[in-house]
Amino acid sequence: MSDDFKWEKQCCDAVKTANRILGMINRNFTDRSQSTLIPLYKSVVRPHLEYYRSVWNPHFRTDIELIEGVQRRATKLVQDVEHLHYNDRLEHLGLMCLYTTRIRSDLIDTYKIMNGIYNVKTVIF
Repeated sequence: MSDDFKWEKQCCDAVKTANRILGMINRNFTDRSQSTLIPLYKSVVRPHLEYYRSVWNPHFRTDIELIEGVQRRATKLVQDVEHLHYNDRLEHLGLMCLYTTRIRSDLIDTYKIMNGIYNVKTVIF
């Protein structure tokens, strides 16, 4: 976190690392099928974009677009869908945009807290 309490540096670092790994996958894997690239993306790249997402959940449009750009680039690597629009690629590959997954995760966490599934201890002063 910066002095002005913004998470921009955290966002940029996560995107930089994810893009670096995605570039390594692009250079080293010749099989561009969905069955190869999507599991690689989900297991190696996306965790860098989702790490501590509940804490530094990006809400500025520039940060959201920066993070979403990594997934946009990853889906363009998959053969037979690179010509489709981004939303069509996501649908074909069975992915959701990262913004939607963050909202979904927040809703799931809220449900679990409200229904006592998470053991959240409150401190009253």
